[in-house]
Amino acid sequence: MLVDSHCHLNNTKLKERLPTVLKSARQHNVGLMLTISTALDEAPELESISSAYDNIYHTIGVHPHEVDTHGVPETSTLLKLLSHQKAAGIGETGLDYYYEHSHRENQKESFRRHIHAMKETGLPLIIHARDAEEDLLSILKEEKMDQTHQPGVIHCFSGTRRFAEETLNLGFYISFSGIITFKNAENLRETAKIVPLDRLLVETDAPYLAPIPHRGKCNEPAYVVHTAEKLAELKDLPLKEIARITTKNFFALFTKVNQEHKKI
Repeated sequence: MLVDSHCHLNNTKLKERLPTVLKSARQHNVGLMLTISTALDEAPELESISSAYDNIYHTIGVHPHEVDTHGVPETSTLLKLLSHQKAAGIGETGLDYYYEHSHRENQKESFRRHIHAMKETGLPLIIHARDAEEDLLSILKEEKMDQTHQPGVIHCFSGTRRFAEETLNLGFYISFSGIITFKNAENLRETAKIVPLDRLLVETDAPYLAPIPHRGKCNEPAYVVHTAEKLAELKDLPLKEIARITTKNFFALFTKVNQEHKKI
């Protein structure tokens, strides 16, 4: 079984044909999905989706792009929404200085609030990081993130090898998306080779970033198999073994996910 550890099933491109998307996922051995929050007003919709399907869980958080629009979240609000039985993680949160849709100081404060919620609940962070590696690492160290917390995952990893090493040293998992299949992603593939097997996750970030051979199309959870295939190639392992490892890692990190899904 494969797990799509990061997708956006409430996005219109997927929501309007969700039964078909989920059927395709099953046909490709994708047995579990984590649908990700980008703003707190999405919570009712995410709760509805995850409650309707045994194999879907959701997260609660504010994407760095959305902080100025929706405001820096109160930790108490995050905690309330995270009490839902199928809220399995916190985010996505982090810093994005590439698009900078929100002011940097607001992004930083929002990120800290999510970290505080993680410390209160023990639920893992889902971190978005783009062109902000130094500030993000500084905040993690200031907030005393370390391996004792098993703090979360750097999702859709596209950063430097140093950033991978630093976040691994802080206890984070690293999740790879379809980007590692892109022709111009050789540096990323080299970084993937050094990530320990027990820290690897796979994701689609659907409906975005469809992997080769679907690049340019609407991404969906079924396509996570292509990312897993590329990781299997890079690690010189059978696809079945990468599926087993990344699924085991998902359960190790997202401990709130129902035990009944641990058929690996």
